[in-house]
Amino acid sequence: MKALIIEDEMMAAQSLQKLLAKVSPDTEVLGVLETVEESVEWLTSHAMPDLLFMDIHLADGSSFAIFDKVDVTAPVIFTTAYDEYALKAFEVNSIDYLLKPIHKGDLERALRKFENLTVPRTTSGVDVKSLYAQIEAMRPKYKSYFLLPERDKLIPLQVSSIAFICIDEKMIKIVTLDHKVFYTNQTLDDLLEQLDPTQFFRANRQYIVSRGAIKDVSIWFGNKLAINLIVETPDKVIVSKARVSEFKTWFSE
Repeated sequence: MKALIIEDEMMAAQSLQKLLAKVSPDTEVLGVLETVEESVEWLTSHAMPDLLFMDIHLADGSSFAIFDKVDVTAPVIFTTAYDEYALKAFEVNSIDYLLKPIHKGDLERALRKFENLTVPRTTSGVDVKSLYAQIEAMRPKYKSYFLLPERDKLIPLQVSSIAFICIDEKMIKIVTLDHKVFYTNQTLDDLLEQLDPTQFFRANRQYIVSRGAIKDVSIWFGNKLAINLIVETPDKVIVSKARVSEFKTWFSE
């Protein structure tokens, strides 16, 4: 099988390629494309691959724009961090819709669908109620509260009150919008998996920031960004050049 990956986050593309190598070692990845423009050019100048893996948010716009410019006949497995486009995905050649981070079992299920495919998928005959149920079932469940230790008690902390989480002197510190400080033994990676990605962003290795705490954003040296919060942070919160596009997409949603 020949597959093409359309994905503007290189780490996500590399992760998918590694997962494909484990799950479907016979799959040949023809390339990784990062933009709508690049994808349109490739698809109009090459034979259609057997399967497309397509992120929805690309560096220069929505991948749905590709379908307006190219007659895409290959089945598509959409990969994205957001679930609000699932119904729209089924209006085109989608056979599955995988939420990031993609797990081995999810990819195996999607590839089984591809293997069993005998006719192009269309919206005709789709049970919308059942489709909604499927989307709801695959929707990640994120934390509304954390129970955090404080002396001899466990203190409930409402997630919506969090301004930022950071590594401060080798400790994981959680600071709220009203300047309260809590500490936890969980890692930033562990906490990020429990937080709604539409509301929280991993700015760098040291900081997770809340959308509701962002006051403004400054242009920083080397095409980086500095996130200014409504509460004081121990250090400047810098978004690297490689993640600027991802941050802008996340914040403008």
